[in-house]
Amino acid sequence: MSAFEELRAIAPREVWEGILARSVHGERLTMAVVELAPGAQAREHQHDHEQLGIVLEGAITFRIGDERRELSRGGTYVIPSNVPHEAVAGPEGCVVIDIFAPVREEWKAIDALDPAEPRWP
Repeated sequence: MSAFEELRAIAPREVWEGILARSVHGERLTMAVVELAPGAQAREHQHDHEQLGIVLEGAITFRIGDERRELSRGGTYVIPSNVPHEAVAGPEGCVVIDIFAPVREEWKAIDALDPAEPRWP
């Protein structure tokens, strides 16, 4: 297995309805380029993973714990382990990079979709 891969060669997986992730897994963390369709929702949930991210394009509204914020390109977020959070993509959708530690093992079990050109870059 090579240490290098092009984003377009990574098959997307639908991790939530209307939310596709192209993920790369290391030994201790997962990095994913996540494409959210317009209005797509990641309903309130929490997980053991610490999650960090940055918005690459579009807009998204996050609620992390008791704090709510609309983010656009360049906006970053930190979601500590086991903190309830939710997100809703803006009217044009959005693309984010998410980093999780530890690895999102359950994402590996989601069936990959047919290859398609990524929305970003």
